[in-house]
Amino acid sequence: MALNLPQLRAFVAVVDAGGFGAAAADLGLSQSAVSHAVASLERALAAPLVVRSTPVRTTAFGDAVLSHARAALAATDAISDAAARHEAATAGTVRLAATPTVCQGLLPSLLRHWSERLPAVRVRVFEGSSEEIDAWLASAAADAAVVVDPPAGGGALLATDPFLALLPRDHPLAEEETIHVGDLADDPLLLSPNGCERHVRAVHRLAGAEFAPARRVRGLGTLISMVQAGLGVSVLPEVSRPLVPDDLVLVRLAPCHSRRLVLCGPRERPWSPAVRALVDSVPRLPAEVTGPA
Repeated sequence: MALNLPQLRAFVAVVDAGGFGAAAADLGLSQSAVSHAVASLERALAAPLVVRSTPVRTTAFGDAVLSHARAALAATDAISDAAARHEAATAGTVRLAATPTVCQGLLPSLLRHWSERLPAVRVRVFEGSSEEIDAWLASAAADAAVVVDPPAGGGALLATDPFLALLPRDHPLAEEETIHVGDLADDPLLLSPNGCERHVRAVHRLAGAEFAPARRVRGLGTLISMVQAGLGVSVLPEVSRPLVPDDLVLVRLAPCHSRRLVLCGPRERPWSPAVRALVDSVPRLPAEVTGPA
């Protein structure tokens, strides 16, 4: 038995209007379309629902079906109303803070996806260090953030982001599948301290290798240029891969160490419906948007 809402809506309209012509006018349809819908419903139920007189009246079976049809249509309208209210509530602007590597390597695909799936939500991106992001979220300067390794609970995991060795393509180890961090001890270590230094330090600690950066630079672009110039090697998270030029390579490091990138709202304040909509969308994101988690 195949029933559909247009059939039920036509049946109820015919009964309420007292005829097929008046029901057609109420529904904005042709009389033949309304007649066809009611006849299709009767065939599906294998029984007549109305007596085609003037005015139209229900059969005994039609009278029994009528209350259920009204309830089905009322439930459908209630669902549509709830969806409309939800869409209105989730509209607005979200000020989203993230680190430079996340902004450049991960957010473009996320923003494109959100613009398609949540068109009523406008996302404004603010780029800063991990310390700045925490301060912005706490002070309400930002509504949401992509944070690194937050405490358990709340938010949605965007990616598990491993750290890799950044080398010139002509480096002797550039063709290796995996490099032990100790094998880079003779290369000057160039470092960008924007939230990644503690992770690079952790990689060295896990390997029992000395952590002795030769140079620290704030900008990721400067760091990449220095590796291109042959001034040393570096360690970067996987999310930075789209920013790596063709004359450099990222190689898996041993021991493996990763960070968690989590989209969340503030810890001490309620999340706005728009922030909640962004966070709730993460489990449904296609794999290519964030990469493997």
